[in-house]
Amino acid sequence: MIANWWSKLKSSWYRSFSLLWLLIIALQWVSYTKPFWLDETTAAVLLTLAAVAVLEILLPLSWTARVIVEAAVAVYLTYRSVIHYGAYVPDPMLTSLRDRLPGLASAMGEYLLFALGAAALLLAASWWVKTKARILLFVACNVTALAALDSFTPYILWQEIAWVMFAGMGWLVTRHLRNFQLNYPRGWSRLLEYPLKVIMNVAIIFSLVIVTGINMPKVRPTLPDPYEFWQDLNGTGTGFRISGKSVNVEPGSGTSTAGTGALSGYRTSDDNLGGGFNFDYTPVMTVTSDLRTYMRGETRNVYSGKGWTDDDTVTRGKLAETTVGQSLEAPAAPNTETRLLKQSVRILGNGDYPVFFGGYAISSVDTINGEPHSEGGLYWRSDSSELVWNPTRGRPYPQSYTVTSQVPVVPVQELSKQTFETLYGGLDLDAYLQLPNSFPERVKELARQVTEQGQTPYGKVALLQQYLQQTYPYSNQPDLSRSKSKDLVDSFLFEIKEGYCDYYSSALVTMARSLGIPARWIKGYAPGEQAQIPDNLAMQGVTNNNYTITNADAHSWAEVYFGDYGWVPVEATPGFNVPLLTQSETPDTEQADVPEEETTTLEPAPAGTGDGSNLHVGEWLIWVAGAILLAWAGFLIWQRRTALRYGLQRLRNGRPLTPEEKVEYETARWVKYAGRKGMLKEEHETLRESVGRWGKETPETAENLSSLLRLYERAKYSPEITEDKDWRSVYTEALRLRRSLRSRGRARRN
Repeated sequence: MIANWWSKLKSSWYRSFSLLWLLIIALQWVSYTKPFWLDETTAAVLLTLAAVAVLEILLPLSWTARVIVEAAVAVYLTYRSVIHYGAYVPDPMLTSLRDRLPGLASAMGEYLLFALGAAALLLAASWWVKTKARILLFVACNVTALAALDSFTPYILWQEIAWVMFAGMGWLVTRHLRNFQLNYPRGWSRLLEYPLKVIMNVAIIFSLVIVTGINMPKVRPTLPDPYEFWQDLNGTGTGFRISGKSVNVEPGSGTSTAGTGALSGYRTSDDNLGGGFNFDYTPVMTVTSDLRTYMRGETRNVYSGKGWTDDDTVTRGKLAETTVGQSLEAPAAPNTETRLLKQSVRILGNGDYPVFFGGYAISSVDTINGEPHSEGGLYWRSDSSELVWNPTRGRPYPQSYTVTSQVPVVPVQELSKQTFETLYGGLDLDAYLQLPNSFPERVKELARQVTEQGQTPYGKVALLQQYLQQTYPYSNQPDLSRSKSKDLVDSFLFEIKEGYCDYYSSALVTMARSLGIPARWIKGYAPGEQAQIPDNLAMQGVTNNNYTITNADAHSWAEVYFGDYGWVPVEATPGFNVPLLTQSETPDTEQADVPEEETTTLEPAPAGTGDGSNLHVGEWLIWVAGAILLAWAGFLIWQRRTALRYGLQRLRNGRPLTPEEKVEYETARWVKYAGRKGMLKEEHETLRESVGRWGKETPETAENLSSLLRLYERAKYSPEITEDKDWRSVYTEALRLRRSLRSRGRARRN
């Protein structure tokens, strides 16, 4: 019975592969819908699709019986999903399954509809898409649909399109093999005798496509993205809301944006920084404050090499619920005084943010929407000084709020004298020293060289800041064609050598960490602009405390930890100046110089997979493709090793070797090999004498040795003309000798 099942499984190999390619395409649509669907819906659909594909391949049942089993499995998997995610909580008063069944059926109904619908689409496609023409049509429809969604919605779906193309290419290969099996059964039987050769040829073609694709140069598009163009026409460049998230982006978020007309703005995902952007001066908020400050938003601690990955507002640290008027605990800084600062923030438009913004660091919320109270939604993360708003996204972001902040007055002279031991001795600061294992050594070495003259943490940070500001020019459209390194900071410092805030701030944080100085990455907004006060009012002492902050003011900077002096903001981006109070200075009232560039369009939102990454294949797949190509190259070199050897000899001699010289060369090679096997040629012996002695010592090799000697002497001493076939005969006979000597060696070991 097992043999019969295995025979049927082998005969239906094409359907099995078709289901695999269909499953890959289906997963791309699940990836797109994930932001819209509930977690339990996604889980039920994913599990059902995988289970149906496996059952279709493995179950030796009739079509009707298989569908019944698959429907039952879909029901069970949906049940497990709704239980796991809490969509159905059994009533403890109902003890029997019969009593619970109505409630369970009601809770599962919609999720089961999605799961069964996805399974039905998978089976229908596997039944209909059988010919080459239908495969091409099916793949083209999927690519067109995803491309349209990519162009006319805020979602980036390049990775999904790439996987669909990959599946389509694989499907066409298997269709070709199936046609070969049907039309040429004898050839197919012969082909099955060398399965590894077939697999390797297919793998090499796929690897060439993958490696070529990821190494293609980036070309800026001639036409703007239709979605961005449409937003410009409709005047909606200030943001577009999907699933409760604002899709305005911070400058440079997303490495694929250079030159596409992407705009500056604020976003929540920073795990793939880089690229380029254009300045968008659309106002996002106004701030009333008697002190000009950076508006601090979120903190990031985990650097991956591409960006900052701890972007989950809920899970990246402990949250404590708070209320309006409640004092907020901040990290201790006993050696630094603070100044109270009240700020009134008014949001312009329909912006939706994960945090409240305020001068570092917020100590209390005074009002929300003009009221001295709120109905919940406020959470405080003390270790990172983040005031999180409504992490479950159940309430709209307030249109206005007022906060009180504690602005540090940094004792610069005193701080600059503090050593590593006095600042960090006995403290566990590993979270703020994290760097990936792959962090480039040349970045660490550069940090050491730049700060060699600094004797204290403060001195070293000042040298890093000065080096970054004075060495690398600011550019909102850095030339990414120069980038080779996979690490954002490494590429910025050694290859691109220009950039904007994300590059500078990430470089400062990681370089400081490499020196053992705790640092973290901060994002929010630069202070913004003040309206010009008429001269007559200015002469009367009237001041303007209102600042207008635009998308162009979205910004990132560094904070460095100095022990009992607390966290101090450090600005590494040229043209920007963080307003910082010190004991010897008055508040900075001059506005920072923000680079002036004007163009407007909106950058697309993160991809359906939840990140803002550009088109890329998983690193594991790239490594596999590279390994296959290296193995292929090695095989080609080994296969042509003789031609390569003679090619090198030709370069040395300045001319091709004659057939006689090739015979002598091959003879020298087999004599050398025999010597490694213990058959040494004495200096006083001729080759004939040595061969005679070796034949007596190893009778099993005597025939091979005699043939090789005869070929050598004919080429060396005979008046006959030596041809190419003669040296090839030496090469062939030498291979037989090698096999004979290896067999002799194995026999001795046994």
